[in-house]
Amino acid sequence: MSFELLFLFGAGFFGGVLNSIAGGGSFITFPALLFVGVTPISANATNTFASCAGYLSGAYAFRKDLYAQKEALPRIILISLIGGIAGAWLLLQTPDSLFLEAVPWLLLFATTLFIFGGKLNSALKKLASRHRHASSIGTLLLLLMLLGVSIYGGFFNAGLGIIILSYLALAGYSNINTMNGLKLLVSSTVSLIAIVLFTYDGVIAWHEGTIVLLGTLAGGYVAAHISRQLPQKYVRAFITLASSGITVYFFFDVYAG
Repeated sequence: MSFELLFLFGAGFFGGVLNSIAGGGSFITFPALLFVGVTPISANATNTFASCAGYLSGAYAFRKDLYAQKEALPRIILISLIGGIAGAWLLLQTPDSLFLEAVPWLLLFATTLFIFGGKLNSALKKLASRHRHASSIGTLLLLLMLLGVSIYGGFFNAGLGIIILSYLALAGYSNINTMNGLKLLVSSTVSLIAIVLFTYDGVIAWHEGTIVLLGTLAGGYVAAHISRQLPQKYVRAFITLASSGITVYFFFDVYAG
């Protein structure tokens, strides 16, 4: 086995474990793809492909919770599809050099959301509970927010789950199983339609992406058996440290290297 194969499988495995326990696996898999020489936009598209199987299997696991929201699902799926198409199209119009300059800022945004996402969600839940009888304008704003979230997901996959949870908290959802199910449904929808565009444009590195995908599936399977033995606060602390270090590295590499 070559070093590249082992490295990508290991990154996928570790990313799959993190995604299953606390989220943040893209902080490992996306830089790993760049490290082995995949170009920035291709690495981003490939990371979306590698992450999608985990979203789909997760959404299936929450199918009963999703069925309870069946009246809202067509609207959510439609907006997610539109946003995913728009985000993927924007990515494909962006030159590699410009996207590479944006990567540190996108990672900084995703890292900040990961660190403060819990507090943000709590604040948004309180806000939503005070305004349960939203006006039609408020409903429209929430739909536009979902569209914006989906555009972000089509453009850059890292941090998507945290942003979706923040949107759901603001939309008034409070049941964690429902929120996780909808998070995974939106992530799956956005990723699938983005992958269609990426495939048509030929930007997915299939060999590297498949290795990472297999790693994430293996990591997710293992995590299902060990997650109860690992305190989430330590896992989150590690992801915070790793994502912060990776973000600093990219700022240095892009702007000072």
